[in-house]
Amino acid sequence: METTKSFSQMLRETGRVVYTTRGVSMRPLLRQGKDVVVIETPKEHWKKYDAVLFLRRNGQYVLHRILKVCGDKYWIVGDNCVSGEMVSEDQMLGVLTSVRRGRRTIYTTDLFYRLYVRCWCAPYPLRFLLLRAERFAYRALRFVKRRLFG
Repeated sequence: METTKSFSQMLRETGRVVYTTRGVSMRPLLRQGKDVVVIETPKEHWKKYDAVLFLRRNGQYVLHRILKVCGDKYWIVGDNCVSGEMVSEDQMLGVLTSVRRGRRTIYTTDLFYRLYVRCWCAPYPLRFLLLRAERFAYRALRFVKRRLFG
């Protein structure tokens, strides 16, 4: 008998999902395998800078941030990503309300969290360039090391 419930089922039944993150798309805010997030059904409409859990058409659950609202569609990007995707409202399931880092809980209403979102997400075009430059430098360094040291 299968006892594992999907995030969709848990949100419908309890209005809340608590889980340990996987993946690096929401770094530096969320650390893979270390931080625990609390996702709840939204009490108000989705808005810019909300970190939302949505279900991709391929069945994959993803937690990314809304950077632009376009009617009933949303431009959603991970904090550590340079590209995003357009998601419709019917794919969205819940909104991040808090993050547990060790003994500390960070609520999305905290000043620290709101400053992080404004400083990291608002200048998305600049972040895009910085992340691209960082990845280019990393690849170039790796290429040089291989050429020099075999």
